[in-house]
Amino acid sequence: MSLIGLGSRNHKTFRPKKNVPSRGKGAQLQKHIDATLGSGNLREAVKLPPGEDVNEWMAVNTVDFFNQVNILYGTLTEFCTTSSCPTMTAGPKYEYRWADGVTIKKPIEVSAPKYVEYLMNWIEAQLDDEMIFPQKLGAPFPTNFWDVVKTIFKRLFRVYAHIYHEHFQMIVSLKEEAHLNTCFKHFVLFTWEFRLIDKRELAPLQDLVEPILQL
Repeated sequence: MSLIGLGSRNHKTFRPKKNVPSRGKGAQLQKHIDATLGSGNLREAVKLPPGEDVNEWMAVNTVDFFNQVNILYGTLTEFCTTSSCPTMTAGPKYEYRWADGVTIKKPIEVSAPKYVEYLMNWIEAQLDDEMIFPQKLGAPFPTNFWDVVKTIFKRLFRVYAHIYHEHFQMIVSLKEEAHLNTCFKHFVLFTWEFRLIDKRELAPLQDLVEPILQL
């Protein structure tokens, strides 16, 4: 099932699909991602293509993973509500609180849909900031680029953790589990290849992560 198909199934899809950075390289690298994913070999698909700049590769993939999670969560917006999910949890042992360090400096407890809304707005602001994700070819990436990327991936993982722990039965009912599993496997392999998420952060889904990494 295609990403577009998933999104169009639900008119309440969270937000429009984000385009890759228009640096000249972006579209070319996106084609490479699509081609390697089409081969079904996710372990190869995450690797930096020979001769390519790792920052360019990271920028394009960050947008791609943002879109994937955004669309997956978009299919659940009518089921993930303030009453069904009053806190952002991943099972009984893990709860996530929101802070962006700017407007909300001290972590606050919010409902899952509110957390995801804050998160997607925050990620979109990072992606749209040309001082972090340059749009012009040849423009340098900032020294804190990887720190921002790591924070984006760490927080996107939390959405996966919430979906798997709190909404997996609904995903099965919607017949989306194969797509969810493929997206998550791709996400885990990519974050592991580039050491983007601390292993402790992966604990809520350790039983899913370990088999993926041992393949």
